[in-house]
Amino acid sequence: MASDAFSFNLSGIDRGARWGDAATPHGSFQTPAFMPVGTSGAVKAMTAEDLEGCGAEIVLGNTYHLYLRPGEKLIRQMGGLAEFTGWRKPTLTDSGGFQIFSMQDLSHVDDGGVTFKSHHDGSTHHFDPEKVIRIQLDLGGDIIMSFDQCVPYPAEKGLAADGVRRTFDWAKRGLAYFRKALEEGNSGAALFGIVQGSVYQELRKESADRIVSLGFPGYAIGGLAVGEPKEEMEETLAYTIEFLPHDKPRYLMGVGYPEDILMAVSYGVDMFDCVLPTRNARTGMVFTSDGPLVFRNADCADDDRPLDPDCDCRVCRRYSRAYVRHLYNQREITALVLATYHSTYFFQKLMRNIRSSIENNEFEQFRKGFLERYGADEE
Repeated sequence: MASDAFSFNLSGIDRGARWGDAATPHGSFQTPAFMPVGTSGAVKAMTAEDLEGCGAEIVLGNTYHLYLRPGEKLIRQMGGLAEFTGWRKPTLTDSGGFQIFSMQDLSHVDDGGVTFKSHHDGSTHHFDPEKVIRIQLDLGGDIIMSFDQCVPYPAEKGLAADGVRRTFDWAKRGLAYFRKALEEGNSGAALFGIVQGSVYQELRKESADRIVSLGFPGYAIGGLAVGEPKEEMEETLAYTIEFLPHDKPRYLMGVGYPEDILMAVSYGVDMFDCVLPTRNARTGMVFTSDGPLVFRNADCADDDRPLDPDCDCRVCRRYSRAYVRHLYNQREITALVLATYHSTYFFQKLMRNIRSSIENNEFEQFRKGFLERYGADEE
């Protein structure tokens, strides 16, 4: 379900890979797209200007974290995330389900929703499908997500089946609440549905069929990249995506390794998000054309090359590996800023190159060449 302000257009297909664009109340973004994760209203160590400089066109905001601090009511009072954060391009807000899943010791799930304790102060809170939609509407996201139950890997089939059932029931409830908000003119957002089912094909089909029957304007594949082997993730993705509409955006949640993005694009995924580029940058590792670089290591101590000699970002044009390593070892905040900027730029450049290769019907050649240099196993 979406307002008239949202639309998705496919411009071309190269085998399974697709390129296009989505229009939202805060502008459009090109697909395939990678969304940097702004956990608490900011991508850590990045400003909105930095994100624009990297070429980011859409970011992700975490409903769970923003609900706890500073609170969705304050953000609404300040004009929504666009005005509050200064990022005036599209934003997708997640449902909070994954954060609650990742802190299972602090939460309890039943058919009504999830009761959880804040990781900040131990206070008790409750999320249900309607509340999650209301929070996201207050946040002012352009794309908002249905409340879902993500199960761990491995999960017994019964637990995964419960997750499929609850995800569908919660999607219906959230959709009804959202439709009422649309009718009252209280939203310009698009609400996406989420497919669950762990790695069980019959459950994935059941979940996809039931969620698609609700008529969402976009669909996310959740519950992957939670510990399963890469081969199992690819097999599950390839199976699931066949049951999703061709003319709607497809969003693979939480996937961020370059080789995994390329794999997923080959099956027709349009949107991605992950904390990986920025989190790793803050711990001394960046992504480069030749593969991951652990710049905190001693072999970078006297290396005068940039983080990535083939990168044209403002960090690589000016600073050496030796300098960034020195700053990191001295615990200078600047090291985190420089490393994060480069890795964010690297992922946005990767997406630009992917889109260009699809447009020119050269995606498989691009994928093969990238992986050969990057050092990842194409299989």
